[in-house]
Amino acid sequence: MPLYEKRTYQIITGKMPQVLEIEAKMYAVMEAEGFSDHLIGYFTSDTGPLHQLIHIWRFDDDAERRDFWKRLFASEAFIALAVQVRPLFQGQEVQLMINAPFGPTP
Repeated sequence: MPLYEKRTYQIITGKMPQVLEIEAKMYAVMEAEGFSDHLIGYFTSDTGPLHQLIHIWRFDDDAERRDFWKRLFASEAFIALAVQVRPLFQGQEVQLMINAPFGPTP
C-alpha cells in the first residue's frame, strides 16, 4: 500500500520569496540526482495558516521512504542548499498518510 508523506514548513513572514528561490535550486538538484520521482508536488498556502511551504511525497512503503531520505541527505549538493533554507523556517510538521479504501489516488 502506498505511503504519502506531507511535509509542511512554516516560513518566517516575508521570507517566502527567498525560500522559494532556494527550494527551486533544491528541486533542480533532486531532479539531476534522480530524487524527484517520488515527489507529488510543491504547494504554498493561500488560505488558512499562511506562510507555509508544503510538499507531498509518495513511497511504496516505509522502508523505501527511510532509504530515500537517507540517500537524499547524503547528497552534498542538496545539503549545501538545505543549510541555507533552514534558518528561514519557523517550524516543520511531517505527516504520514495512507489511502482511504475508496476514491482516487494520486
